[in-house]
This record gives sequence, C-alpha cells and structure tokens, in this order.
Amino acid sequence: MFKKLFISVSLLFISYSASAQRERVENLPNFDKPLIHYGFYLGLNTNGFKVSYKPSSFANANVEVTSEVGFNVGLIGDLKLHKNVNVRFEPGLISNTKTLRFTHTANDGEAIREVGNTYLHLPIIFKFSTDRLNNIRPYVLGGASFDYNFSSNESNQNDNFSGQFRQNASNFMYEVGIGVDFYLPYFKFSPSIRGIFAITNELKPDNRGPSQWTDPIDFMGTRGVFLHLSFE
Repeated sequence: MFKKLFISVSLLFISYSASAQRERVENLPNFDKPLIHYGFYLGLNTNGFKVSYKPSSFANANVEVTSEVGFNVGLIGDLKLHKNVNVRFEPGLISNTKTLRFTHTANDGEAIREVGNTYLHLPIIFKFSTDRLNNIRPYVLGGASFDYNFSSNESNQNDNFSGQFRQNASNFMYEVGIGVDFYLPYFKFSPSIRGIFAITNELKPDNRGPSQWTDPIDFMGTRGVFLHLSFE
C-alpha cells in the first residue's frame, strides 16, 4: 500500500515539476541558502520483528509476526553542512500494533500475543542530495536513532505466564531511505520511503523458565518500512 501511494504521489508531483520546468519557473529559489531551517513530517508505517532463535527445550520454535498499519509524526531541524549534505534531527512518535503467534506452544489459547508499541523516535539523519534540477532534487539518507518504547511493559512484574508480553524500553535503531524534494510555490514537499532496523535486542525474558515464549528467542528487533512525508 505504501509503495503504491508513494508512486502515485511522486508521479503527481513529477508531472507538476515537469510542467514548471518547461515554463522555466523556479520555485523557492533561495530555500537552500539558510544554514538552518525547520519543518514537520507525518506518514504511515508497517513494522514487524526480525526474530532469530537459540537452542532450547522447545522443539521447532517459531514466531509468526503480522502487523497493522501505524502512523508516524514529528518535527524537523535541518543543518546544512555542504550544498549537497545536510544533517537532520527528526524527533517524533511512531505507533503500530503487531500480533505474535507462537506456533510451537502446547496450548493454542496461549499462543497469541498482541503487542502495541508507541516509540519516542530520536534520529540523527544524514541527507545526501543531488544538485537541484529546477524544482526537483533526489536524495538518499541514512542515520541512527534512540527509541524509547512507552508501551514496552519493561517494569511490569507480570510476564507471559500472566499473559503479558514484555520488551526492553530503550533501544537503538538505524534507518536508510530514498526520496525526492519537490519545490512548490510556498513550501518544499519531500516524500521518501525508509527502512528502519533495530540494533539492540528488544525482547525482555520472562521471570522464570522454562518459558515457551522467550526461552527459544535469541534476538527480536523491529524491522519496518515508512512512507515519510516532509513539509519544510
């Protein structure tokens, strides 16, 4: 869904930009001159988990992860380092819901956990842009973030034996992406597609064992795709 929406939005603005180029109209000609500028973003995401396993007393361990569409929203602070390189601070919120099915559990009634996550997302992003071509400017980006999960249940004493799936609240992630700047008459619009990947293990083990939910898991970390729409 995100890719189709991104392609549709991109084609719309590419068509607009192409028309403007034929007329040789350059919007916001001084936009990139200031050292610092600000903006905001919003978008959609679909986040799952990458799960790897370790030897345990549970045979054929497997966790199936399905996710619903979530949203992301935040602010932008942009510092120009070079005419083609910017560093950006993009604090915001990421919210989504995932369903985990533990296919190796003995009791089907205990096999499903619904995990709702709301992250405070604090990324530092490096943006590498081409030279501007009239009203468009493609770019690639990459960076790392600190993410705090408000709904991790890390401090909850109840664990999966009480029906409560827990995660570590503080995590580090990295993200990469591609996008295009569109210089419109009154603002710059920048759609991008981004991938986000956890560096640290988000799983908090159960208090006691053997735990069919956490013992077989060696690493569980967020993997997601964002449709990111920036307005500057």
